[in-house]
Amino acid sequence: MNPSEEGSLTPATQPESRDNVIAWVGLALVIGFFYFGLHHYGPGRAEFVVQTWTRAWNKESDFEHGVIFPFLLAGLLFWRRKEILAARGPGEWLGLIPAVFGALLFLLSYRTIQWRVAIIGLPFLLTGSVWYLWGRRAAWLLAFPLFLIWLAIPVGFLQQATGGLQLIATRLAHVGASLFGVPTTIMGNKLIMADGAGFDVDEGCSGIRSLWALMLIAAAWTYVARIPLWKRVLLFLSAFPIAIIGNALRLISIFIIAKFSGTHFAGGTWHDWSPLVFFYPFSLFLLLTVHSILEGGLPWRKHNRREVRRTVVTRNTVARTQTP
Repeated sequence: MNPSEEGSLTPATQPESRDNVIAWVGLALVIGFFYFGLHHYGPGRAEFVVQTWTRAWNKESDFEHGVIFPFLLAGLLFWRRKEILAARGPGEWLGLIPAVFGALLFLLSYRTIQWRVAIIGLPFLLTGSVWYLWGRRAAWLLAFPLFLIWLAIPVGFLQQATGGLQLIATRLAHVGASLFGVPTTIMGNKLIMADGAGFDVDEGCSGIRSLWALMLIAAAWTYVARIPLWKRVLLFLSAFPIAIIGNALRLISIFIIAKFSGTHFAGGTWHDWSPLVFFYPFSLFLLLTVHSILEGGLPWRKHNRREVRRTVVTRNTVARTQTP
């Protein structure tokens, strides 16, 4: 190896050039100003984009779970950090296309005072910037977690969808409660027990809140799953029936507890805590079950076997090459 080759670095270990660092700092300052410093949205146009966005994560919009999104995004980026850093390469001019498109969406949001349009444009702006500065391979690895931002935007049509989900949840709870010996009568979206106690299946109980939250979790799950793309799609789509089944069982449990422990506890404490102690553990277990079926076994055991086989093959190969 000659001296010039000895001092060379691979693209994965090559330090950032001064121009690249300056570009990243400038980009961070511009995005930070537009999304965290430009007050033009919300009541009286006194809020910046991210402030209005996070304020929309509330019970009224059935989007209380939005607070987990920043931690979920940070966890996904940390999980793939080594791959992302190793994928850095020469930037490409094509990255300017999605970056400029994202910037135009922000300008449109400023003109129309629609903060959601600005959030929709943010993944384009960030992914395009990474593509322009680090190349398409790094941008591809970052695209999925960045576009998860779309699942953290409360949108109006979800409220319109609650009508159908309310009817489905009400009928499933009615049938399920009857199977467990708790007869009920349906009156619209209200279920009345034999003793006259009634429970309204409102928008939150209909499953729209739990469905959207589980979709966000399932999307993150598919990102870290080591299975082919078509299996990842199936795993993500499984969140829909899992959310409906899990929510129906939660409603059924409310009626069963109401019969044997009283309506006060069932409609109060258990109603408020059942999503945390029943719905999410049950739904995550079903996601793991679907993942295991697609994987052909428990994911961690499957990968451990692959690593053992890879290690054995490597050792055998080294042993053969060292044999005189």
